[in-house]
Amino acid sequence: MVKIRLARVGSKKNPIYRVVVADSRSPRDGRNIETIGRYNPQTNPSMVEVDLDRVKHWVDNGAQTSNAVSKLVKIVEARG
Repeated sequence: MVKIRLARVGSKKNPIYRVVVADSRSPRDGRNIETIGRYNPQTNPSMVEVDLDRVKHWVDNGAQTSNAVSKLVKIVEARG
């Protein structure tokens, strides 16, 4: 199954995340199919960039979003 989820990048105690499309069996920070956004929770306000067209494309083709990515997509949609 294909999932849209967060992959952690950045250094120790400095989390930055990428929004990636990956096989559900691959490790969190392992191989991914496509990178469709990024999220930095340390800035104020948090930086959230997600390509909504690609999210829609993947969801239409059967991908499932994680809970965290669903919340981030809602934030991006609310911003306009």
